[in-house]
Amino acid sequence: MILSARRPIGVSLALALCAGVLAGFQLLVAPVAHSAAVTDFDPGYIISDAVMYDTGTMSSSSVQTFLDAKGAYCSPASGSTCIKSYRETTPSRTADSLCPRSYAGASNESAASIIYKVSVACGINPQVLLVTLQKEQGLITSTAGKTSYTYSRALGFGCPDNVGGWCDPTYAGFANQVYSAAKQLKRYAANPTSYSYRASRTNTVQYHPNTACGTSGVYIENQATASLYNYTPYRPNAAALAAGYGSGDSCSSYGNRNFHLYFSAWFGGPVNRTPVGVIDSVTSDAGTGTVSVRGWALDPDTTASINVHVYVDGVAVRATKASTSRPDVGAVYGLGNAHGFDTTITTSTGTHTVCAYALDSTSGNSSLGCTTVSVTNLTPKGTLDSATGTPGGIAVRGWAFDPDTSEAIDVHMYVDGKSVKSVKASSSRSDVGRAYGVSSNHGFSATVPASDGKHTVCAYAINVPSGGNPLIGCKTVTVTNLPPKGNIDAVTSPAPGSVKVRGWVFDPDSSDAVSVHVYVDGKRTSIITANSPRSDVARAYGVGSSHGFDATIPVTRGDHSVCFYAIDTSRGANPYLGCRTVTVANSLPTGAVSSAEGVPAMVGGGGTAAQGSSLKVVGWASDFDTTAKVDVWLQVDGVTQSAVQTTTEVAGAGTTGFTLTAPVSQGDHQACVLARDPDTRDVVELGCNDVEVPNTAATGVVDSITTGSGTVSVRGWAFDLDTTSAVDVHVYVGSSLVGSVKADASRTDVDKAYGVGANHGFSKTFAASKGTAQVCLYVIGSPRGTGNPTLGCETVTVS
Repeated sequence: MILSARRPIGVSLALALCAGVLAGFQLLVAPVAHSAAVTDFDPGYIISDAVMYDTGTMSSSSVQTFLDAKGAYCSPASGSTCIKSYRETTPSRTADSLCPRSYAGASNESAASIIYKVSVACGINPQVLLVTLQKEQGLITSTAGKTSYTYSRALGFGCPDNVGGWCDPTYAGFANQVYSAAKQLKRYAANPTSYSYRASRTNTVQYHPNTACGTSGVYIENQATASLYNYTPYRPNAAALAAGYGSGDSCSSYGNRNFHLYFSAWFGGPVNRTPVGVIDSVTSDAGTGTVSVRGWALDPDTTASINVHVYVDGVAVRATKASTSRPDVGAVYGLGNAHGFDTTITTSTGTHTVCAYALDSTSGNSSLGCTTVSVTNLTPKGTLDSATGTPGGIAVRGWAFDPDTSEAIDVHMYVDGKSVKSVKASSSRSDVGRAYGVSSNHGFSATVPASDGKHTVCAYAINVPSGGNPLIGCKTVTVTNLPPKGNIDAVTSPAPGSVKVRGWVFDPDSSDAVSVHVYVDGKRTSIITANSPRSDVARAYGVGSSHGFDATIPVTRGDHSVCFYAIDTSRGANPYLGCRTVTVANSLPTGAVSSAEGVPAMVGGGGTAAQGSSLKVVGWASDFDTTAKVDVWLQVDGVTQSAVQTTTEVAGAGTTGFTLTAPVSQGDHQACVLARDPDTRDVVELGCNDVEVPNTAATGVVDSITTGSGTVSVRGWAFDLDTTSAVDVHVYVGSSLVGSVKADASRTDVDKAYGVGANHGFSKTFAASKGTAQVCLYVIGSPRGTGNPTLGCETVTVS
């Protein structure tokens, strides 16, 4: 594990990658410059466990591509070999607990194949092996190759730093070195407490083999970092970090520093690796007003496509997915081919700076670079051929196109300096196509609104995507509008609450039906469309036959003035057609019963009195002649049962509602609702319903049944909500009725619980034969025949 500094990756190598390996493809993010200090080195977290043991980062072919690219300028000196060309015959190795997959030896095997197969056999990231080969011997970027002596100790395994360059011959040979080093990294992880440097604790780490250079405490966060320290047991001092790739001072060591630098430069970082990528091109075709950005980006931590954000002049304008196929990228990185991007954005004319950033799959982003591009935009062409006055408007015709697009463009029309309409220039104009070498669909024709009189109409062609919108012509036009003609034939009131109107109207400027606005006593109440048949009008005026109107409108009782106005179809003046006076007869109230139901009696309690059975009727009533609310009342079985009630508004119903209730006995009843006309005081029936009021069963409780000499005594309470009278309780001994008792004694507890009054208790003694018998009590329901519920039974012995 050597201590010397490594020279940085040269700019010439990056250029070689572009020229010799992949057209327009910069293989890796440029490394830190020679003089740039290392600021992101974390001595306690040099590499994550996930990265250390990720064997899927590269294939055998991608390792070879990587070596070819990095060694593009390698020309071997006499007796030396470039690693891209290095081969040796390898032995087979069986699997074991540290390298769980076997290694199949081969004759004349390439360095790339050896690195890949060792990675798979021992479970170590091939990128870790490549970086270690570089930081130990500089094998990857050597421009003159290395001798067999260097390859025999390629990873410094079995070559302690403190023995003057001696290496254990047991581990000599390139393949032996790679396999032994990978296996040793796994051995550190398998036996973490057997080595000096351990994860999850503070370790004392030297700066240099020379103990006089001192030590520092390093809290090692994970096993992979601990393994690197066990392999190379020194950390860089401040001088080594300040030197970047260069040399520090006599106490500097470089192994773990260089591991961090090379891994970050080549593979995006050994902890959470940052995205890598390249902007291949930024172009703008003349006159398009657009910029096309093409390139690739990937996150070394995932095979998934990542997002790329494009900025123009510092403003984010596009988010795109780097997901198009780039097999050249896939061949190098072994993370699939779906990492390309090619997007086009619209921007203004002029010179712009376009930048792209690759977004990390977890957090952060990497700059892919910036490029300056010039964007040009061509001005639309066109002509306003004609402008002709029409009733209520101006008919315009012309053509327009934008040389920057084949799509139809908009033309904005102005009348007397005010924007009135946008027209799409998309109709056929073959003459324009022939004259300018464009498609024929660039004509426009439309009618824009304008009032009567003299006007100036102008047209502007709208630039795509942006820029100036040239004036393509102005015309002076006179607009003449003819008012509608019509007549009121009749205004009558054939029924209370309504008026029937009949007549005709048409607009000489249009064949469309005309709207007629109807005003009653100065307020607009209706809009009628004059579209019913009137052949007489057609014969008299030479217009279509559908210009009549015949409608009925609601109007309150009394004398009214009904007036009519014809609405000009061209938005001109709306002529007055005339007024008529009409008398409307009174209309009686109308309404309906929405629901009628019987409500059974209900107990109270807690200070609330019990409720007897009742009828509940819900409905609505209104009188068209007035805004006053209508009085309604309820009759049950022909007898008025509730006081007069004024209707109340029902939200959203458009009517006035009422709810009427009346106390009634259990059984069948007829419920009718009556309403009174607010003006004439006439009474009308809104509806009748047959309603059944359900019976509420009598109830009670037997508190006690006791016996004496020839007697049975009972005590309890009972009531029936269908009556306010005390109910009878019948007492049976065996099958024989021995007597009855009236439940009318004071029981304040019952009143408190049920709100039915206090006089519902009973207590009485009856004569009974000696012996054992069942005593049962029954409450007699009201009215008779509605059921006599059992209050309870008990077997007793009479002495």
